[in-house]
Amino acid sequence: MPSMPRHFTVTGFVSHEGRTALHWHRRLATWLPPGGHVEPDEDPVQAMLREVHEETGLDVALIDGPAFAYRKPPQLAVPAAMAVYDILRDSAFDGPHQHIDFVYFTRPLDASPLLPDDADAWAWVDEVTLRAGGTFTHPRGQAGEVHADVRELGLAAIAAARRG
Repeated sequence: MPSMPRHFTVTGFVSHEGRTALHWHRRLATWLPPGGHVEPDEDPVQAMLREVHEETGLDVALIDGPAFAYRKPPQLAVPAAMAVYDILRDSAFDGPHQHIDFVYFTRPLDASPLLPDDADAWAWVDEVTLRAGGTFTHPRGQAGEVHADVRELGLAAIAAARRG
């Protein structure tokens, strides 16, 4: 059986004061953190920082995972998780493909970060809401599911932001 084309993608959970930033993804009809495709000549960390900034306007700091003592070759930050998502329909690409996603946890550099006030319906979603599962409704009215992986990773990102 032929293999499905694969794209490398990144996700950057941005957590602040017990909340994580999610937006209503209209095409997928679900709540997601910022993220996107790794561009040519980018490493995953550079791609994640770019995507977070492009989508939220926020500059963020990576919440570091484990590091080792050696300095050569240079190390990249270890993602908090990696996942493979089957993308069955996407108007931007020809047919089904997979996203191999590097998931990172971050915190905003600004002490009082503001999310965009636009049609993407960005919101700071708290732990209580994530633990409750099911749907989240934005004050503007967009309501939809927060998938189990986004809930679990969002809660882990909030906990990581508290620790470090």
